[in-house]
Amino acid sequence: MKNHWMKAKWIGLLTVLMVFLSGCGKNHLSTLRPAGEVGREQFYLMILSIIIMLFVVVVVTILFAIAVTRNRRSKKGENFQPKDVATNHTLEVIWTSIPIVLLIILAVPTVYLVFKQADTSASVTDDGEVNPEETVINVRAYQYWWEFEYPSEGVVTSQDLVVPTDSRVYFNLLGADVKHSFWVPAAGGKMDTNIDGINSFYLIFDEDAAAETDRLFYGKCAELCGPSHALMDFKVTALSEADYDQWLADMQAIEEPVQPSSEDAQAGQEIFNNSCMGCHATTATGAGAMGPNLTNFADRELIAGYLEHNEENLQEWIRDPESLKPGNKMTGTYDLSDEEIELVSAYLMELSVEEGSGDVEALQESREASGDGEPGEGSADEETQDDEDEEEGN
Repeated sequence: MKNHWMKAKWIGLLTVLMVFLSGCGKNHLSTLRPAGEVGREQFYLMILSIIIMLFVVVVVTILFAIAVTRNRRSKKGENFQPKDVATNHTLEVIWTSIPIVLLIILAVPTVYLVFKQADTSASVTDDGEVNPEETVINVRAYQYWWEFEYPSEGVVTSQDLVVPTDSRVYFNLLGADVKHSFWVPAAGGKMDTNIDGINSFYLIFDEDAAAETDRLFYGKCAELCGPSHALMDFKVTALSEADYDQWLADMQAIEEPVQPSSEDAQAGQEIFNNSCMGCHATTATGAGAMGPNLTNFADRELIAGYLEHNEENLQEWIRDPESLKPGNKMTGTYDLSDEEIELVSAYLMELSVEEGSGDVEALQESREASGDGEPGEGSADEETQDDEDEEEGN
């Protein structure tokens, strides 16, 4: 009896702990604290399924307890035989109908949300071009980093995704090497980035939720893609519409690489141009490069997606990327001395985009020009074909 009491106490304690721990989580990384309309809809659907599950468990438990207590042999006698209800059509209809009703209750909102959240028709025009009136971002996933292209504005960046709040952000997802999966837990569910076709969906980031998290959310790869899959993270910065437009304008203003100020950085730029420029761009253009775009590298908070942003970690990353991200494609593509690594890191730490340097009016004009179908602003399908042609050429 004592052992049963001890087991019951431990089970009760673990249950209470699980309930409290289920409420733990950070706003910028928790699916239980949704930061937008899509995340909330999926969260409520999950709550509905849990309620239905608990309802079934409770009802079955109560019926089982009633059956056991009412039909004990100590009460009914050793020769008691329960009534045969196998041919009771009323009961059969009841216990067949209840599961069907519960499934319908769950199926209706599920099917509705599946079709609603899959509707990305507004992201393209009738001609199949990117709609400049909507926020459309092309995402390319590489081992083990992310590229983000804003086709209407002609801006490319990597690792740090910037989005506007309180509006739909449409994503066109493509894998560059193997299958990955794009996931911002606080904003909504994940979606695969396939190498043989584009997946599209949208997310919404609430202004209030962004303000609570200092406008920072984290994204991850949710598909096992290699030895450094767990390190394939990215940062999401959610800005107000005005700040978002200003950020895009600032990025557009970088027509030439930022000129370094110190002598070490100037020497590092020369080394970078000779050893690294073939893979890394330092202007916000050129989607589909072999390595991450470094235009605003100094403004980022992380190195290699997960290291603290400082010069010491940067030098360690350049010196031995394989030890920090096993299986990356940067390893062995260059040969730099320790002195050259220090100079290159000094240069990279000066690649910063000046806030407020861009012309927002010019940005709006470029969007309008994009909407008129000027060359260079094709649809996502056209860009995929370009990538395939480039791969055949290589």
